[in-house]
Amino acid sequence: MNPLLKVSGLQVSYGHIAAVKGIDLELHEGQITTLVGANGAGKSTTLLALSGLVPKAAGTVVFDGEDVSRLAPHKIVSKGIVQVAEGRAILTTMTVRENLELGAYTRRDKGGVAADLDRVFELFPRLKERLDGMAGNLSGGEQQMLAIGRALMARPRLLLLDEPSMGLAPIIVQEIFRILREINRQGLTIFLVEQNVRQALKIAHRGYVIETGGIALAGSGRELLGDRRLVEAYLGG
Repeated sequence: MNPLLKVSGLQVSYGHIAAVKGIDLELHEGQITTLVGANGAGKSTTLLALSGLVPKAAGTVVFDGEDVSRLAPHKIVSKGIVQVAEGRAILTTMTVRENLELGAYTRRDKGGVAADLDRVFELFPRLKERLDGMAGNLSGGEQQMLAIGRALMARPRLLLLDEPSMGLAPIIVQEIFRILREINRQGLTIFLVEQNVRQALKIAHRGYVIETGGIALAGSGRELLGDRRLVEAYLGG
């Protein structure tokens, strides 16, 4: 089965510093794939490169058979690759409704947009309760829900998530991961970057471990959870 997204030889540099050093990875349709590793290992840079938000020094990104390596960020979104940024990046001085509507700004199918809004409310009932309130008044967990909901309004084929558990209470983290499993069960392909290694691998079909800009380990989520090297490095074992 051909991968939905195939990354080959990806390199990203910040000046003279090589942040990502020629990595290869594949994402398969209908799966959750996670990229885990220590802070500063190159996880977020990898996502930013896939979204076209930082330039690639080398390498190719092929999405559904099409080379999207050099496309502008808005063109990548139009192909169906949508990112939820680290830190959520919601528009705090706008309402919850306005944030969600912005997620659908490239769409012209009003009926489909309305149906997707209802779907977001099913996933995140709290957003419906706070629909006309300012997004900046939401709790951290609610803001993360809004960021995911806004991304879903673009009707992505591939959802990229950068550290969705960051700064959230454990009970909220559990809820966020439950919702990610649910939207994956509904058919959405997910690429998850996380420092919460155990939680990420528990829900992942496949995982990659990145160290200092290179892929150190790869395997199924279950295989990696049982890998002694990963356990010793990241899980306190």
